[in-house]
Amino acid sequence: MSDQRKMLERIWLFLMRMALFVCLFLAFFWTFSIGYPWILRLSRTAAVTMVTFAVAEMCLQSIYGGFAVGKQRSKAIINNLILATGMTDVVTYIQLSIMNTNSRFNSEFHLANAWLLLASFLLQLFIITIFAYGGNEIYFHFTPPEACIIITTSQYSLNKIVPKIKRYGKQYQIVDVVDYSSIQVYDRILACDTVFLYDIPVGERARLIEYCYDNHKNIYYNLELSDVVALGAQHIMLEDKSLICAPIQEMPLEQRFLKRAMDLMLSIPALIVASPVMLGCVIAIKACDHGPVLFLQERATRDGKIFRVYKFRTMTVHDPKAPQQSAKTNDARITPVGKYLRKFRLDELPQLINIIKGEMSLVGPRPEMMENVYRYTKQLPQFEYRLRVKAGLTGLAQVYGKYNTSPKDKLILDLIYIQKYHIWLDIKLLMQTLLIFLKSSDSTEGFSEEETIIEFKRFDH
Repeated sequence: MSDQRKMLERIWLFLMRMALFVCLFLAFFWTFSIGYPWILRLSRTAAVTMVTFAVAEMCLQSIYGGFAVGKQRSKAIINNLILATGMTDVVTYIQLSIMNTNSRFNSEFHLANAWLLLASFLLQLFIITIFAYGGNEIYFHFTPPEACIIITTSQYSLNKIVPKIKRYGKQYQIVDVVDYSSIQVYDRILACDTVFLYDIPVGERARLIEYCYDNHKNIYYNLELSDVVALGAQHIMLEDKSLICAPIQEMPLEQRFLKRAMDLMLSIPALIVASPVMLGCVIAIKACDHGPVLFLQERATRDGKIFRVYKFRTMTVHDPKAPQQSAKTNDARITPVGKYLRKFRLDELPQLINIIKGEMSLVGPRPEMMENVYRYTKQLPQFEYRLRVKAGLTGLAQVYGKYNTSPKDKLILDLIYIQKYHIWLDIKLLMQTLLIFLKSSDSTEGFSEEETIIEFKRFDH
């Protein structure tokens, strides 16, 4: 893509984002002007309310991904914007209600008309849908998919990466696949726009990255442990020597205190608010098969400490003598009620008790059952690094991964969280966890016993 075309694309995307923001802004304030006409007049209340909406919308869009036309599918964009705009509406609605409490309008605090809030959100939802589908349609009409080459090591690795790329067929077109050890690999790179390097030895990968960079090729590659260490590193100068400093990441005492305080301040109210839902889950589980409501299982947390995790039972009663196994796609052990509990992650609610007890945190690596810990650690010795922090209810692997994400990919996401930890990251991940409920069918997909077979050869179409 030429530099001029890239510049035009950036300008167009900026204008689209600005147009969307203006439309969402006007939809909220025009709707509320029906019941509160002064909201469109020059006044301190109107100014503060409008600034509140603008700041909240910009911040929340940055957290949820915003108007990522050309990068995400339309449904994902809609999900991101629904959460960002819905939360902005609620914040602005509460602020408007507070500002509206004065001697001129209301001597006592009253919430503004909730029907106007609903009407404005429905209008915004329509606008978001039009912009998401229309924006992607226009973008991909003028922007052809990138011609991609996949460079990997084996049939197994190819089967892992190709289905992911094919889900983004408008962005990427696979035109070539080659083994990294092939003598033709460098010539084949020149014929493509974008290069995917997957499961390639780090030394050879570095040479291929340098070659792609030298020839102006877009590069994608999967992370290894050395890459994760570099994510938390900083650039320093030692006299005239430029060095990367990657100190051992240990959570400072003040960060631990803040994290524990946040766990308690959020989990206790959450347990109270969720108690009616939890009671409904208890009744549904009992009515389904009259079995026990809770499922207790040993899991590992920080420093390998073993604790018993609480979950609502979603499967048939387990034989204590039988080995534990992770759920698979269409697993016959999952009860009818369990399907819905797992789909919306309601089976995880009892873990709020584990958090209050201090056995878990709100955010952190998910605690694996002990059978998986032993098996994964044998396959990936680095798996034990996850135990450097307390296990969590949600985390980077839960927000961006799926139930059936491979152990190595989950490990990389968990190590990224550990390496880049900050209290703000916890807050961001807690807010992004809401996205799981909008993509529940994907995030709770079970392990499949069959792999997609894709022939390890050059693609000529």
